[in-house]
Amino acid sequence: MTGASGAQYGLRLLEFLLQHGHRVYLLLSRPAQVVVNMETEHRLPGRASEIQAYFSALYGAAPGQLQVFEREQWAAPIASGSGVADATVVCPCTTGTLSAIACGSSRNLIERAADVCLKERKKLILVVRETPFSEIHLENMLKLARMGVIIMPANPGFYQRPTSVQELVDFMVARVLDHLGISHALLPRWGDALVE
Repeated sequence: MTGASGAQYGLRLLEFLLQHGHRVYLLLSRPAQVVVNMETEHRLPGRASEIQAYFSALYGAAPGQLQVFEREQWAAPIASGSGVADATVVCPCTTGTLSAIACGSSRNLIERAADVCLKERKKLILVVRETPFSEIHLENMLKLARMGVIIMPANPGFYQRPTSVQELVDFMVARVLDHLGISHALLPRWGDALVE
């Protein structure tokens, strides 16, 4: 999770994955922690081990199911091709992180994990949260899309007639899960939700 607005997307994705038995490596930038505290009822502690304990208890994670790493914990498995995750999702993704990934800068563990995902040809999904997009943002997205990265702006749909913010959040999380190949029932499929 990076410092873009839309912390609810990342938290809901984390909740779903943990509650459905998936193993998760979680990375939060410092700005992401600030945004979580601003946009949600959560008050995250500062250290990775404390954040891990907090979310494990909150979402009922099994022992070892969730690992939270520090921003520069270079010995983390996801910092190397030999320990790369099956997929990486940056949710929400700032345009600054988008740029860093497009340039391969790897200044922190989030950027390095994405870079490893690219070089190992694993699935990388960026849930970009910004509006409007500048030409620089669009060029970075195009560059990454040509490398096979899934660029998924946080633009929820309305065909299911949402009546709450939670339903809008679930729409985006459902789309991420679709691209990860994870089954869910977070929203009706197109056609099932159409009104005649």
